[in-house]
Amino acid sequence: MNGFHKSLFATIVAIAVPLTQADAAGSTFDGTWNVRISSSSETCGNGATVAIGISNGQIASSSAAVTASGRVADAGNINVTLGAGIKHAVGSGRLSGTSGSGTWRGAMCSGTWTAERM
Repeated sequence: MNGFHKSLFATIVAIAVPLTQADAAGSTFDGTWNVRISSSSETCGNGATVAIGISNGQIASSSAAVTASGRVADAGNINVTLGAGIKHAVGSGRLSGTSGSGTWRGAMCSGTWTAERM
């Protein structure tokens, strides 16, 4: 998998999280998170890491090449959408304390993600 696909894959998995929680005046999960994205398919690559930011429960990308949107609920449930050009992926999972995990899927690839607060 080339660098672009690895970056997109990592960003999509880490940032595709629109949640059902209302806007919060601050979130337990606010801060910078390092997200490791993995796929079980060699065609999709063996993984990538991306940093994302959470502010007031809103997810944002720290990369100009990848868009990210989503939310983290007060309970830690997370839903995110990542995109780079015409490629998009969605992910969901749960954050707890300083770590988290979940699954993601795109048009031709899927896998898991893990996160750690930086």
